[in-house]
Amino acid sequence: MIMRKHYKKKLQKELTILLLVSSFFSIILVAVRIFYSSTPYYAGLIWNLFLAWIPYILSLFFKNHIIGINSRMLLLLWVFVWLLFYPNAPYILTDLFHLEDKHGIPIWFDLVLIFSFVWNGLILALLSLQDMQTAISARTNKKIGWIFTVAAVVLSSFGIYLGRYLRWNSWDIISNPLNLITDIAKIIINPIVHQKAVGVTVLFSAFLMLTYYTFKQLVRFSRLNS
Repeated sequence: MIMRKHYKKKLQKELTILLLVSSFFSIILVAVRIFYSSTPYYAGLIWNLFLAWIPYILSLFFKNHIIGINSRMLLLLWVFVWLLFYPNAPYILTDLFHLEDKHGIPIWFDLVLIFSFVWNGLILALLSLQDMQTAISARTNKKIGWIFTVAAVVLSSFGIYLGRYLRWNSWDIISNPLNLITDIAKIIINPIVHQKAVGVTVLFSAFLMLTYYTFKQLVRFSRLNS
């Protein structure tokens, strides 16, 4: 049992290092682009990637320390903070909107650049969600773990809409909570008027759940063949 736990921690460390290397590769691509184009275009992707790392780090800590957390209030607070930042990871998918042919830089380069950020954000999102599901399932049961997972995906998909189209971010819950809550309430009260919000939430939820379940099956398949 101790050996297995040690092996899991070793794999987690190696995976985190690999994700750091992959993220660094994305940053290098932006640096190369800035050097050759003399414009800071796509530099904002670095900030988006940084934000995508926050829920991953939070979920790692949560999974590794949930057994030692006895306070229910502290547990709920940690889950709330994670939910607040989690949409930043899958949000990077929408950065594909920025891909267009720009003078002086080959579009194939920009395609690889943007997709590298999207890939890192999606992997961080899947791993973070898996860690939270594992931790909550261990603390409660598998059914509650899956209910939490589906709820997190739906909420994050709604968060993607709020971030991409209404330009809200995680920090606004502190800096501008009243206006944020007002916008959310308008959508919930009258979803027919806000069809784009409903469409984005539903489609992203379906896509992310399908992606996540496929990811879970691939992990299970890998374990059976290791």
